[in-house]
Amino acid sequence: MDKSRIQELIQKAIEQMRFSYVPYSNFRVGAALLTRDGKVYTGCNIENAAYGPTNCAERTAFFKAVSEGERQFDAICIVGGPDGVLKGYTAPCGVCRQVMMEFCNPETFQIILAVSTEDYRVYTLKELLPLGFGPDNLA
Repeated sequence: MDKSRIQELIQKAIEQMRFSYVPYSNFRVGAALLTRDGKVYTGCNIENAAYGPTNCAERTAFFKAVSEGERQFDAICIVGGPDGVLKGYTAPCGVCRQVMMEFCNPETFQIILAVSTEDYRVYTLKELLPLGFGPDNLA
């Protein structure tokens, strides 16, 4: 993926942080999910007083996309920080990685972790979830 596309995803993820509902942690997260055909779905984290029903930004983006009929994805960008200040890389939690395994090729799906449009790292899903369990394991 070229640098300008990565920077576009980073910017969209940063913009999404403002919609986060985080009255408990004050840790805002934004995500921008790229489909195979070039559409971008965004998400933010949404907390809940019971904690368990909290939804991560990554899953929000995936669920929005899947609910619109999307099933093929190329990349996701994730940004986050306390009070929306980007201080370090925000990696997806284990549940989000498992959701990615459901819909993405672990060898090719790219996960972009960013602090800014110039400071980012790109990983494959397989790098962040080695020996992951997905639909292919049930065949």
